[in-house]
Amino acid sequence: MLPLLVLAILLQAQAPPGVPPGVPPGVPPGVPPGVDTTFDARVAEPSYKENGPRILFDEAHHNVHTAGGGYKPFADLLASDGYRIAPNTAPFTRETLRGHDILVIVNSRGASPSDPQTERAKPAFTEAEADAVRDWVREGGSLLLIADHYPIGSATQRLASRFGVEMSNGWTEDARLKDPEIQNLVFTWDNGGLGDHPITRDLRRVGTFLGQSLKGPEGSVALLRLSGEAKDLLPPDKQQSVSAAGRAQGLALELGKGRVVVLGEAAMLSAQKLDDARFGMNVPGLDNRQFALNVMRWLSRSPRL
Repeated sequence: MLPLLVLAILLQAQAPPGVPPGVPPGVPPGVPPGVDTTFDARVAEPSYKENGPRILFDEAHHNVHTAGGGYKPFADLLASDGYRIAPNTAPFTRETLRGHDILVIVNSRGASPSDPQTERAKPAFTEAEADAVRDWVREGGSLLLIADHYPIGSATQRLASRFGVEMSNGWTEDARLKDPEIQNLVFTWDNGGLGDHPITRDLRRVGTFLGQSLKGPEGSVALLRLSGEAKDLLPPDKQQSVSAAGRAQGLALELGKGRVVVLGEAAMLSAQKLDDARFGMNVPGLDNRQFALNVMRWLSRSPRL
């Protein structure tokens, strides 16, 4: 995950006279500095022409990214593909989830950004909320759960456990998958990083930007597979590490009538830019944009996938 706080500080220093601090020219109000507002979110042939699936986009759990903030390019892409998106500002209950087809949760935290990191690492969801989401998925709902490295992994583990997913809560490195050009992990068929699944079959290269590792339950599919050289640097200071061999940064699974995708890194579905550097769906040579569409099409059972 590229820290948007760093981008904000840098852009504040560069802002010309008359531009609010931290907001570069051309950036709509409310969109964090660093979001690539030139990202092309158009979809030539949308999956849904009308009455597309309803997405509930979580904003109730101190989320780092929201549909109108750091994940605006992702939300714009989904809207172009025909999905209908609504923000969620309430605790998860059977009632708040009713009427929606897909729940999207990105980088939830146990406390606000101004609180100590140890507070942000506490569970973002109550036991009742985690149960409500699990039961809703069993009945046919679909979940996209994205949780980055510490403290996000720790804050999200309670919900992930309802689906048998274990989060490392560390910072993942993999020397074998590290791309020398973009200096981050790139998952391909040649390096064994892409797992066989409808989401990945038309892709060539998917990149991640740090994040954590995941272990899925029996029957899950590792979409983004780490190599035998992978390791997780442990919190709080990254001074110790453990092997992440056999783990993943992306998983797909089914529970009851529902479907779940869990990702251990958030920048991959963003579109961030700082000077000439890009991170996420806007990186040339990566298929992250198509990966995002494929994930949502699988979750929505689109005939396109």
